[in-house]
Amino acid sequence: MVEIKASAGDYVRFGLARKSIEGVILESHEKDIVLLKLNSGYNIGILRENILDVKVLRKFHDEARKDFSIPSGKGKPKIGLIVTGGTIASKLDARTGAVKPLTRVEEFAKFYPKLFERCDVIIENPFMELSENMNSLHWKKIAKIAEKMLNDYQIEGVIITHGTDTLHYTAAALSFFLRNLNKPVALTFSQRSIDRASSDAELNLDCAVSFVLSDCAEVAIIGHASMNDDFCYALRGTKARKMHTSRRDAFKSINSEPIAKINGDKVEFLRQRRPRNKEKAELDTDFSDKVALVKFYPGQKPDILDYYVKERYKGIVIEMTGFGHVSEDWIPALKKAIKSGMVVCASAQTIYGRLSSKIYSTGREIEKTGVIFLEDMLAETAFVKLGWVLGHRNWKGYEKAKEKMMENFADEFNELLTD
Repeated sequence: MVEIKASAGDYVRFGLARKSIEGVILESHEKDIVLLKLNSGYNIGILRENILDVKVLRKFHDEARKDFSIPSGKGKPKIGLIVTGGTIASKLDARTGAVKPLTRVEEFAKFYPKLFERCDVIIENPFMELSENMNSLHWKKIAKIAEKMLNDYQIEGVIITHGTDTLHYTAAALSFFLRNLNKPVALTFSQRSIDRASSDAELNLDCAVSFVLSDCAEVAIIGHASMNDDFCYALRGTKARKMHTSRRDAFKSINSEPIAKINGDKVEFLRQRRPRNKEKAELDTDFSDKVALVKFYPGQKPDILDYYVKERYKGIVIEMTGFGHVSEDWIPALKKAIKSGMVVCASAQTIYGRLSSKIYSTGREIEKTGVIFLEDMLAETAFVKLGWVLGHRNWKGYEKAKEKMMENFADEFNELLTD
């Protein structure tokens, strides 16, 4: 059996009986098996006895010692980049095979050289966080930095790199937090890290650059339009949702057309949008965390509402079935919750489509309790909006809350067309 003079993290070529294979050696607790990460991103195990020849093509420490710096952007359009974490701001840990955050934002220059070829990039890195750990405090930090960048006359627009799991919540929050938007704000992501051959990161980031240089003043999610590396969509921040755990085109526009199709540096607008303008962007980050999102299911007891009343929650969004229904035994509990001062809203479980309280008797009875039917607003957007509305101390009372929930601040719902 050949001696393997290579360590975890080294890039090697193994000679096997019928072919050679290249990849990065990973840490392994099995003495008889060598783990190898292939260029495709997949991991395989190889029996040591089957390895006939070993050649180290690149030592791990050589890669680790490289210094990275931000290239000069003189003469190029200036953009803001807010790095918050997620797979797009991660790389392979060559020793373990796991994905870990970039240790320095300067590494963006190594992994995304095209970004710096096109733009003069101003980078802010308020935190590195997995998106499932984010909350309203993170949204506020991002919004504050974005507002400052938007009001810098030299900066053309802002890109925010973010994890995918709760990206649509952040996009909705920024859509409400950033008032009088004057320039584009693009949230982008990747499902696969940049050092994988199948990564979606480079195209997403390149399309995000094109979007923030365009004639638009919208908060949008930018990402693959299909599984192929052909073009991206810009999805309105309040009308997008993650619809797949792993596909590169995970985010879809719900109850709305995408804002634009982006192919290279070409941005084709598909619907009406707010144009770039000279207004001063304003920050409005008032937010109450005392809101909840609950999904109704068959047989669910209404005493879940008692818990939120007891814990002094200010509002709740209930994902209801069909046009906006829960079982009849919920109706007294809804009345009680609303009488206590809690703002109760309804959104659709179906994702697509619109609520209507008038079609079935159950809906009419629920509406009589005071439940606010949120048209075709996405549940996640409704949850964020409710926290934002109830965070404003000057918007007091149930009727004022209802008025503001039904006010279309960021195209979060489509106006119902009537003949």
